[in-house]
Amino acid sequence: MRTHHTTRRLGALAAAIGLVAASCGGSDSDSGTTEPEVSTAPVDSAGETEPEAPTTDEAEPADTTDETADPGDTPVETAAPAGDGGGDGGGDIFDFATYGPATGEPIVLGMVNTEGAPGLDFPEMRTDTDLAVEYLNEHGGFGGRPVVIEHCAAAGSPETSQACAQELTGKGVELAMLGLDLFPGYDTFGAAGVPVVGALPILAPDYTADALFITGGNATTMTAMVVLAVEHFDAQTVGIISADNPGANSSEQSLIAALDKAGLTYTSVKGGDNETDAGFQGLMREANSDNPDILVSLYADAGCIGTMRGRVALGIETPIISTAICGSAEVIDVVGDDAIGWHFIAVGGPTDSPSQDAFQEIIEPVYGSEGDGLGLGALGITQLMSLARVANQLADEGAEVTGQAIYDRLGSSTDIPNFPNDSALVCGTSDTYPSVCNFEFPIGRYVEGGDVETVPGFDLVSVIDYLP
Repeated sequence: MRTHHTTRRLGALAAAIGLVAASCGGSDSDSGTTEPEVSTAPVDSAGETEPEAPTTDEAEPADTTDETADPGDTPVETAAPAGDGGGDGGGDIFDFATYGPATGEPIVLGMVNTEGAPGLDFPEMRTDTDLAVEYLNEHGGFGGRPVVIEHCAAAGSPETSQACAQELTGKGVELAMLGLDLFPGYDTFGAAGVPVVGALPILAPDYTADALFITGGNATTMTAMVVLAVEHFDAQTVGIISADNPGANSSEQSLIAALDKAGLTYTSVKGGDNETDAGFQGLMREANSDNPDILVSLYADAGCIGTMRGRVALGIETPIISTAICGSAEVIDVVGDDAIGWHFIAVGGPTDSPSQDAFQEIIEPVYGSEGDGLGLGALGITQLMSLARVANQLADEGAEVTGQAIYDRLGSSTDIPNFPNDSALVCGTSDTYPSVCNFEFPIGRYVEGGDVETVPGFDLVSVIDYLP
């Protein structure tokens, strides 16, 4: 069972992306069985439309200048030359364990996160980021500078986000990090000369904002589903199952855009957030009624359990793709081998590396050796530790480590691996989504006996060619 949990712990980032879509979009309160709504839409062939530039999680650059190298579809090497960047005596700039405590001048970062609002309360983004700060300051800080974070809680409204931007710029932060902030005060940060880095884009304006995002949100996650459907299953037709709420509908829009780009046809079936067993079976039956090549579930949490059990109860053997939420320990430990045939975006990849050892050390004091209960906070850890790698590279080169220097280097780099999956951070690859820095995913699948393994050949797959 150790592999089962360890592998899925590294998928927490994608699970968090799915959770954000559901949480920030709102949800229905319908707890009864609903008649599924069905809509069937043909898709134009990919050859009929001029493809737009890519947009999301990690990949090789599409149209780039000579200054941008092609990182390909393989992870960046984690071994790097030692230097005197952080802590006492330096270390491997991508291996935090090689650094001693940070002893330089502290760097003050700001972080805006949404907390305390009904349906929009994500304190773990703050608390888990603070876990990473504690670890990081014992392992080099930001290029030798201890990290101090000034937190500000927004309440899911433009006014509160703007107030946080004003508060943090007034405190003289060198760089602003976005936890889960629906309405970031980009103009306020920009006017104060404070660069902005986010964990993931949530709403459409984020994708073109004057900011950089460590992950690509729904745009990349949903596109990765299409990559697997086409390249692994040679699919032409897709059945989609999702709840009918704003969050799931937003995810579905991103999925459909990628299906359209790839020339696949789809049938969409919508149900309530909370269905009975009979209700989930009805949804599965309807989505599979035309014998699609692949099924996609956009349900989360209890919906994962209900759809997994419904598929088995009906004897459906069509393979199914979902987000990493359905591959979480909380789901798999309930359904067991009912998850055979399910595939999970951003779950898999290597499980033994210095990055993953550091990730485990960060979360263990709160979440234990198996990472049980880890969710949205993984985004905060990924964001801070990825930025620390940028800072360490600057220090290793003898450059000054400042918030602006970190932002500028992240925006131009092609050789810094994100944390903890070690895939290349390459910002600006997409003209359509210029703020996104990451375009690659591992993809996993459940195997009999309780483990989730990487789909062969999909340990790190680029979504660039499939982005709408």
